[in-house]
Amino acid sequence: MNGKLSFIAVTCVALSMIAGAAPADELVVYSGRSKSLVAPVLKLFEKETGVRVSIKYGNTAQLALALEEEGDRSRADVFWAQDAGALGAVMKAGLFAKLPEGIETKPAEMFRQDGGMWVATSGRARVLAYSTDRVSEDALPGSINELSGPEYRGRVGWAPANASFQSFVTAFRRIEGEEAAEQWLIAMKENGAKAYPKNTAIIQAIVAGEVDYGLPNHYYLLRFKKGNKDFPVAQRFFAPRDCGNLINVAGIGILRTSRNRPAAEQFVRFLLSPTAQQYFTSDVLEYPVVDGVIPNSNLVDGGKLSRVAPEIRLSDLDDLEGTLALLRRVGLL
Repeated sequence: MNGKLSFIAVTCVALSMIAGAAPADELVVYSGRSKSLVAPVLKLFEKETGVRVSIKYGNTAQLALALEEEGDRSRADVFWAQDAGALGAVMKAGLFAKLPEGIETKPAEMFRQDGGMWVATSGRARVLAYSTDRVSEDALPGSINELSGPEYRGRVGWAPANASFQSFVTAFRRIEGEEAAEQWLIAMKENGAKAYPKNTAIIQAIVAGEVDYGLPNHYYLLRFKKGNKDFPVAQRFFAPRDCGNLINVAGIGILRTSRNRPAAEQFVRFLLSPTAQQYFTSDVLEYPVVDGVIPNSNLVDGGKLSRVAPEIRLSDLDDLEGTLALLRRVGLL
């Protein structure tokens, strides 16, 4: 692609925080997005603006809880999370400041959050991954609920500790009810669903023959296929509107206690710029949330997303604590 930025050789930003107050020219980012995905775009922001970025990487849900515990003592200027649930939890705790007018309306409607307290930066789809060697397409389930059936015993991989999976569980609770979600989790556990620490491991387990099906985000398989077009795993959506097709987002909010609000606003705008959005879709293999980005042909057409996604608002994914409590209650955390 002409004009495409090269991010491969960019030096990564700092791994840990430094004690004490942040300098006036420093932006402190709490990132639930992994270093390998976002360090290049952070470095580009530094280069273009002269603002130094200090970053704390961690699990999205754990960082959300840390922000709640830190409260007014937090050094974070912005929280960049990998799912809407954690952003909603931080918003419910009253820790975000309202974004400047106009920012919240930049993303396409299906990616917007009500209220303007945080904004989506890229989109991700939950999918069903499966082995092309051991599974025929006519054996694929139409609903995620079917995976607890006897024909799938011991054949499904999932990642209960993963933030995106937890947001899916929140969506399940909202759409089908608390009792139905709990029953499904218990049924899956009793049916021998195998737990993995993250989505990458699920794809690897399918290839290794440990499981035949998996419940990851869409882009993990695409990363493997970039290096091997014959990689023996495929993926698809469940039937339209099934809660297994949750379209989640990575997103960002500015902390109300931010010590560098101008840089924080500048960073949020940068993440919605054509440069950053093109990086997210071309290199990270996620869906852009704004118009004017060259489409990635490996992604499902954006128009199709609105047809298959379950009917739930991003703001309805804010009950992270309730989902964590449920997962602990059924013995998955």
